[in-house]
Amino acid sequence: METDASLLGVELEQKQQEGLYQQCLLQTMGKVQSENPPSKVICPQPGMCVKTFSVSDKKKVFLNICQSQAVPPPPHLSQEALVDLLESEDPTSYRVPMSLGEPHTEVDNSSQGCTVYDVVINDEFFQKCQKDTLFQQFLIAVSLEGLENKYNLELSRDIKVLKNRKFMGSIAEQNIRTKSKPIIQEIDSNSLLTYASAAHCSFLPEFSLLVEPPSGNAEHLIAEILLPGVISARSLVLDLGEDRLVLVAQPPLFHLDIFFPLLIDQEKSVAQFNTNTQTLTVTMPVASS
Repeated sequence: METDASLLGVELEQKQQEGLYQQCLLQTMGKVQSENPPSKVICPQPGMCVKTFSVSDKKKVFLNICQSQAVPPPPHLSQEALVDLLESEDPTSYRVPMSLGEPHTEVDNSSQGCTVYDVVINDEFFQKCQKDTLFQQFLIAVSLEGLENKYNLELSRDIKVLKNRKFMGSIAEQNIRTKSKPIIQEIDSNSLLTYASAAHCSFLPEFSLLVEPPSGNAEHLIAEILLPGVISARSLVLDLGEDRLVLVAQPPLFHLDIFFPLLIDQEKSVAQFNTNTQTLTVTMPVASS
């Protein structure tokens, strides 16, 4: 996934003529970096196999939850902290790095066709989940949610971990990013003061706007907004329009108002606030033309 500089640049150039606010926004944020983040091919190792089914057609679906040293581990989390997280209002604030593979068709033990997804996580975190039932249940839950968000699925939570099988069918190689994706350049203090005065708010947060996939027809826009000092999602007010995002942090620490180069589906958009990194991630499906 990378920033589509050409796509965003054209739209931002048009918005610059719409008034002082847009001019200040562009002057503050600068240009989007366009370098392609490097990647490498990995060979995931087997882990465990989870059986479920798709809600729409009741067909069997298997998750090959695999492991690799190449995938970074999530932040350390104790069992007590996990319990608190699951009981909180925003359990999705804790994110597990994972690589979600493309669906592939296999044949199960009953000689019936089924759909299989390979999910790759850090090997040390996988071993931790193997030793702790609560962490294992949490891992399966976030894997299901990740696949649902990426492939627009609805998977049953009536799952079964196969005891005598570590994977279904075959495990394909995956191409993962080895360097963090480019972001908007840092904001200097003088620009912040200029923007705050013009927009009648405190600060413009650092953010990046990404297009997925990076080539071909765009399927998602992803906004990642850094909000240092914000400790809870309850202090955020987010408003999404079909081509616009407006964010205010209460009390008014930050204010952001940006336009999109594509129309989005507001109803299917998802926002997650990570309290550890103080980052708001807004995933927005591109509306069908």
